[in-house]
Amino acid sequence: MSDLGAQLRQARTEAGVTLAYVAARSCYSATHLSNVETGRRTATDDVVLAYARALGGADVNRRQLLAAGVVGPVAASELIRTGFSAALHGRGAEEDWRERVAQYGRDYMEIGADALQGRLAGDLVIMQQHLDTPPMWASAARALAVYGKTTKDPGEAISWYDLAATAADRSGELDVRVWVRGRAAIALAYEGAALNVAKRYSDEAIALSDRPSLGRLNALMARAHVAAGRGDLTGAVASDEDARRVFDRVASDELVSDFAVPAWRMATFRSMLYARLGIVGPGGEAQEEADRLRPASLTRFATHIELHRGLMMAKSGDSAGGVAYARRAWTGLPADRRSQTLGLVLREVERAAR
Repeated sequence: MSDLGAQLRQARTEAGVTLAYVAARSCYSATHLSNVETGRRTATDDVVLAYARALGGADVNRRQLLAAGVVGPVAASELIRTGFSAALHGRGAEEDWRERVAQYGRDYMEIGADALQGRLAGDLVIMQQHLDTPPMWASAARALAVYGKTTKDPGEAISWYDLAATAADRSGELDVRVWVRGRAAIALAYEGAALNVAKRYSDEAIALSDRPSLGRLNALMARAHVAAGRGDLTGAVASDEDARRVFDRVASDELVSDFAVPAWRMATFRSMLYARLGIVGPGGEAQEEADRLRPASLTRFATHIELHRGLMMAKSGDSAGGVAYARRAWTGLPADRRSQTLGLVLREVERAAR
């Protein structure tokens, strides 16, 4: 039995989780995972990450799980080097981590998920060794929410969003608790994925506080998208109006950050909403506003708007034209700039054309 396979088996059994449970939450069969645990198959990085995602909601030692699951054994030397370098340069101060996480929020908007994920994973491994104050839990919660956005499918993302919400609760900071849930809600609802989970996150965020905030804004926009996904036009428009009232009070001046909602990003949320509803007037206005106000460096988000236009075409009766338009937008974006979210929006355009 390999050491790593044995470690995975130990983590699973200590969490009280079966092989079937891990298999159901990954792309691997229970037989394959059993072979990994007994050393007959290699414990690749993807397998290790599958265990981390499957066990993410279980009551296991958070440090062992994160260290074993986020980075595989091939990254061990780099992790050690990074950790010692951080310690030698004094990293660990709350303010330093707060700024480091803020930078990840900015980086998320401009670079590909694959490039961001590895670097963020390394910092999460280091950060989880310093979770001894509320501000550190708050920084970890925000970082985990961003990490969830770099994963490959909604199911994987949800496990990280749940972990982020738990970390936010541990911080005791109300704004962070609301923001993490609101961000998870809009991420899933915008993608049209896991609408029941998106609604749960949204409802939790809204119930936590009625004070205008970016977290509440995200949650209200998520509620609008959930309603749209369920064919509830009245509910979608009403939630959009609620969100716009909050936006008028909390709109961000910062243009490039996952932790901000400036005018161009609000317009992007609304563009997708009205494309999904098939309502041309407000949808077209939101698309024009997003294109006019969005920083030129954010090419991935320009593609979002192009996909929305394809969806609007498909919803308006031009099925073939809408799909062709959306596919051209997708292929026109370099592969390393594409994201899970864009792929899900493209599939929604294709479904609308059937």
